[in-house]
Amino acid sequence: MLADYHIHTNFSDDSNYPMEDCIKKAISLGFDEICFTEHIDYGCPTSFCCDCNAYWNSFKNYKEKYKNKISLKFGIEFGVQAHHKDYFQNIFNRYPFDFVLLSFHQIEDKELWNGDFQYGKSQEEYNKIYFDEIYKTIKVFKDFSVLAHMDLMRRYDKYGEYPFEKSKDQIEQILINLINNGKGIEVNTSSFRYKLKDLTPSRSILKLYKELGGEIITLGSDSHREIQLGSKILYVRDILKSMGYKYFTTFDKMKPSFHPL
Repeated sequence: MLADYHIHTNFSDDSNYPMEDCIKKAISLGFDEICFTEHIDYGCPTSFCCDCNAYWNSFKNYKEKYKNKISLKFGIEFGVQAHHKDYFQNIFNRYPFDFVLLSFHQIEDKELWNGDFQYGKSQEEYNKIYFDEIYKTIKVFKDFSVLAHMDLMRRYDKYGEYPFEKSKDQIEQILINLINNGKGIEVNTSSFRYKLKDLTPSRSILKLYKELGGEIITLGSDSHREIQLGSKILYVRDILKSMGYKYFTTFDKMKPSFHPL
């Protein structure tokens, strides 16, 4: 079973990759299943957020067209903050999602990628606030499948790698909440193209998740264009096996299924 569970197409504001081209490429690469996870973040202009109606209608057409060649799953990537949870809840209630990634692209209504959130804060301050926001949100928003790129801050931390031990207590608290509520985490293979020193999430987080009893884990390339689709999925599967993991997860109608690594 070969699956990629984090894919963006032209229905996301930061991708121009046509959905049908993506499907054809996935088939050519030998994928059994892919899950589209188009962006929805609160506060961005409507024209730059996923048009769910157009996305859903296109997805249904392609799912039928390619039903004998590949399994297509209808997913979404919600960029949630606790104080905007109702906005995302309304969208979730309107569509039959197979899978929901929970992401944190903004904190305090400020973007991470451009440094607005980090500006004026020490490395310790913004890392603490980042993990605090994750924990606060997962306590009040439950309609998601896995927590995406859990330590995303590493991608945008101008001071370099923040020591895992300094955030370990916060991370453990988050992981315990996820496990107790039947949620999982993803391994996001974009860490390789961003030239990070470790996986996303780090091996330290993956080790802790396993020690705590975590089992639900998806693998996604976070692709936005053809060359990124499916990148390093098999390589990361081998890493997970070496760490003692036995399964990866796919979803259908928000229900997980487990597959041998």
